[in-house]
Amino acid sequence: MWRSWRPDATAVLRDKKARASLARYFDVMENDKPAKFLIAKKLPTNFNKSHSLPELWKLHTQLTEEFGDLEKMIDTREKFLEDLPAPEQSFLDLKTEIANRILENCCLCTRRCGTNRLEGELGYCRCGTQIKVSTIFPHMGEEPELVPSGTIFTSGCTLRCLHCQNWRISQWFEPGKICEPKQLAEMVNRLRKDGCRNVNLVGGDPTSWLPQWLKTFKHVDVNVPVVWNSNSYYSLETAKLLAGFADVYLLDFKYGPEDCAEKISDAPDYWISCTRNQLYAKKYGDLIIRVLVLPRHLECCTKPVLNWIAKNLGDWIRVNLMFQYHPEWKSHEVPELQRKLTEKERYCAIELAKEAGLTNFIT
Repeated sequence: MWRSWRPDATAVLRDKKARASLARYFDVMENDKPAKFLIAKKLPTNFNKSHSLPELWKLHTQLTEEFGDLEKMIDTREKFLEDLPAPEQSFLDLKTEIANRILENCCLCTRRCGTNRLEGELGYCRCGTQIKVSTIFPHMGEEPELVPSGTIFTSGCTLRCLHCQNWRISQWFEPGKICEPKQLAEMVNRLRKDGCRNVNLVGGDPTSWLPQWLKTFKHVDVNVPVVWNSNSYYSLETAKLLAGFADVYLLDFKYGPEDCAEKISDAPDYWISCTRNQLYAKKYGDLIIRVLVLPRHLECCTKPVLNWIAKNLGDWIRVNLMFQYHPEWKSHEVPELQRKLTEKERYCAIELAKEAGLTNFIT
């Protein structure tokens, strides 16, 4: 049914630019290669509760390199995933242990608020220790290469975007439903078996729930690409934990280097965090960048963002230049956000992408 009204989702399978920039994703989606979390579950390690967090991070750095070597051997069929024994402790288990310890002094997002979530404290994102899910369904409105996308919307967010289209979820106006890791894993398995090309972790934003997501995928037994659908406002620690877990980084690049991020989304240091995380994403997975064009923000945001992408990530990187902005939630508080884009602004954004030299963008 979806093929009739999303023909681009079928056509993209023959799109050479899309397949080149997202090569491994397509292979995993078509079951020619295993998802990264499946490889991480086969990479053995050895740690215990007596190890300090710095010791665990040192081990994690070592295993990140070993993971890369193992992934290459599996991808080139020098080794086969099914031939590898399931270790007593794995790279995924190590990630889960580190992420769980971080909850004692939370630094998963750029704010690094230090909240002790294990003791019931709630920080800026207001996320606790039990993941809360809003909706789960096959999404037909995502980028064509992702459709149908098995989206799991979780509550809470690390930003306060005044124009947020998912504000009921991100700002907890809808409380969400508590889901245990095994229960979530069953839902992930079902989405894949029902024909979804991937499992899409979104919100709100998934960053605050990374420990719970890592626990969940210990119980997932189908080969499914993991799409990390984020606002990009996460810490270096989170970026490291995502390496060897996320197959596709679906990352927002919301603002330029001026003060727009702080004014509109209460996001100091957004440019620093976002640029770092885009580079990590390119190094450790496949990357799709979403650039939401805002009214009267072409020079301060859209232009520097597109130029930075072309210069630092390459002109071939997959970019979704998004024109669907419309006033939502508290956008009335910012004068220029009280209207939709004009036809001229849409045209100018496309010209800016071309001038930057980007060759693999969609609108």
